[in-house]
Formats: sequence, C-alpha cells, structure tokens
Amino acid sequence: MNDRIFDSSVFVKNGNRLVQEIACIEDALEFLYEWPKSRRGTIYETALRACQRTFDSDYPLTTAREAFCGFANSANIHEEVTTALPWMVRGNRGQGGGVVA
Repeated sequence: MNDRIFDSSVFVKNGNRLVQEIACIEDALEFLYEWPKSRRGTIYETALRACQRTFDSDYPLTTAREAFCGFANSANIHEEVTTALPWMVRGNRGQGGGVVA
C-alpha cells in the first residue's frame, strides 16, 4: 500500500504530550477516530472527511495530508521536527539503544 503513504510524515503531540508520527492515511484516520469527541469541530470534520475519501477512493493523498495538517495546526498539536527523533537514529549496542539495520 505504498500509494497510501504520505510524501513526508506529519508529527503530532498525542494526549500524553509524546510526539507521534503520522506516516500514512491509515495512521491519520486512526488518530482522528481516537480524537476526543469534546474537542471535535468543523476543521476536525473536514480533515476526517478528506482522509476517509482518500482511503475509500482516488481522492488525492496530498489533499488529505494537508487537511490533517490543518487540523493538527488548529488543535495546537502539530510538531515541526527539525532534528532526528530517537527512534530515527542508529543506536549503539550496549548503550541502551537498538541497532537499526
């Protein structure tokens, strides 16, 4: 399903203030489905519809990604990642990090 992977990941803060990577349309939908009902609004609904249309049809993936980013910005959960996050770098054996092949 490489056609459902975003050209670049979107990083958002989840409820625990941890940064979560949204790499594909399925990740975006899962995140949106889990979003608290009390915090949903028009921008959320727009992002959800765009992501659902992309998942169900040939609606442009870039449009769904942009809608998800708009939602993340409006909810103040969008994280600009300018440096590599811990799971993105090669760890050293014996120092508590896993080795990425």
